[in-house]
Amino acid sequence: MKTLIIATSTLALSTMALAEPNPMRNAYFGETHMHTALSLDAYIGGARLMPSDSLRFAKGESVLVNGRHKQLSRPLDFAAVSDHVEYLGEMYSTIFPEAPGYEQEDLQQLRSLETLKDKQDWFYKYVIANNRGENPTHPPFYQGPETTKSGWQIIIDAAEEHNDPGSFTALIAFEWSAAPNGGNMHRNVIFRDSVVPDLPMSSYDSNKVEDLWDWLQNAQDNGSTLLAIPHNSNASKQQMFPELNSFGEAPDKDWASTRQAWEPLIEMMQIKGNSEVHEAFWQADEFAGFENANSIQKNSNRYFHKRDFVREGLKLGLAAHQELGVNPYKYGFIGGTDNHNGLMSDVAEDDFIGGHGPEDGSVDRRRKGGVGGWIDGIDLSIGSLAGVWAEENTRASIWDAMKRRETFATSGPRVKVRMFGGSDLADNPTDPVAMVEDGYENGVPMGGDLIGDKAPTFTVYAQKDPDGANLDRIQIIKGWVDASGEIHEEIIDVAWSGDREIAANGKLPSVGNTVDLKTALYTNDIGAPTLMGSWTDPGFDPVQGAFYYARAIEIPTPRWSTYDAVRSGLPLLEEVPATIQERAWGSPIWYSPAG
Repeated sequence: MKTLIIATSTLALSTMALAEPNPMRNAYFGETHMHTALSLDAYIGGARLMPSDSLRFAKGESVLVNGRHKQLSRPLDFAAVSDHVEYLGEMYSTIFPEAPGYEQEDLQQLRSLETLKDKQDWFYKYVIANNRGENPTHPPFYQGPETTKSGWQIIIDAAEEHNDPGSFTALIAFEWSAAPNGGNMHRNVIFRDSVVPDLPMSSYDSNKVEDLWDWLQNAQDNGSTLLAIPHNSNASKQQMFPELNSFGEAPDKDWASTRQAWEPLIEMMQIKGNSEVHEAFWQADEFAGFENANSIQKNSNRYFHKRDFVREGLKLGLAAHQELGVNPYKYGFIGGTDNHNGLMSDVAEDDFIGGHGPEDGSVDRRRKGGVGGWIDGIDLSIGSLAGVWAEENTRASIWDAMKRRETFATSGPRVKVRMFGGSDLADNPTDPVAMVEDGYENGVPMGGDLIGDKAPTFTVYAQKDPDGANLDRIQIIKGWVDASGEIHEEIIDVAWSGDREIAANGKLPSVGNTVDLKTALYTNDIGAPTLMGSWTDPGFDPVQGAFYYARAIEIPTPRWSTYDAVRSGLPLLEEVPATIQERAWGSPIWYSPAG
């Protein structure tokens, strides 16, 4: 193991827009999963921000939500509104007096909902009972595809209005929200430019993901450049990484190739939990008990299984590659919030106001209530941030980074993480700029593919959020498949703060904890602002497929529920941790045997 703690220039790591593209690439932070008043469930919950308002918030402007002003302390670099397509037309009819159907009795009732019970009844009737059935359909107050087209145009116009190349990127997007038999199969569809279809596809057209892929192909054939990002695999009821496809057939090579082509990324975490791993299935991973969102299992029989989680999906992808010749789950990582208030990346633990209007918009509801049909309030996370390494802050450059999987996700803080892999990389790097130059010249970045039959070296770097907590450690998680098709994993501590040493049991001792639970304050007296190191895989076998990804862990800090309790003079919640260790995940690097 090699470790280095450094205070360094951020020349190649800056988030600032440059006049000329940076071939060493910059870290940009953003949001790819956001709902506004154009989503029925958000509107029922009281959301009144429109797509343009949400993008204004992303750029640093103040907005009014739940009776209070909210403003990001730091603007985002990029953002996408991803409203549910399923009700775009219905919401257009609800919101605009000149729209067809505005005066319908159902929509008059929707606009006048006041009590939480009435709102919950609407949500169950028109969202849960409908969407999670086998054959979901539009409600009776739908006025037809022209209204959907009008709602879609609002999203497009907002992105066009706020897109400012070099300063802020507004991507055009939508969410396809299929939930067959109650299993979450949602995808956010992201466009590279403004060449978009007249109508997006909804799960009312089809709730089978294979049909969505066909629609994506048709859109591409007609000039669009687009990709899809699945989310909430934790609530997918084993359908996100399935044994059978949507038609009950064993996935074949064409299915695997199509999935890999359209879905380069997966959302690692959002307001409804962390989908990397779960402590029930990863007892050997000491950091697996992070925002596990167990109460999801109370709704729609969404009981957790190991294959619902991303790390297991990555391993299953290796096994499928060995069998089919293609890895269907070759996913890079990205983050998002799924906030239903319109608040782009509102991810500060010390200022959490929930994400679903009155469902979780008060301390009492977050402690004793929850989001009906989804999750208990205490299990909510603040969501996660999307990070990309891109040459410049433009639609093309941001989207291209997503497509090639040179991305990372964080649990909220603006932690930067980077990893390169290759058999000819210099080990024990001492400078991040030199590490990046060497990585691009002699290896591959996150999201890339290793070539050759020599044991690879991985160089890793992480930098703390300038306004946040120090770092505890950087780990590399390796997964591989052996000759018999069995899948395995290993967690390696590569770089860490302080003078700790790996113990006899193979574990790195805890970094400690500076949090004062009476005041919800912590100090950076432990940890390090930056970490850097390298690791060469001693167990590399050139006939075994493998993946490697980096996970950077912060020192302990207060959870949002602790801030709530301290501000309100209430006891700490016993059901959830009082402190958490925020983190960042870098997209994997893959090795595939020749032939």
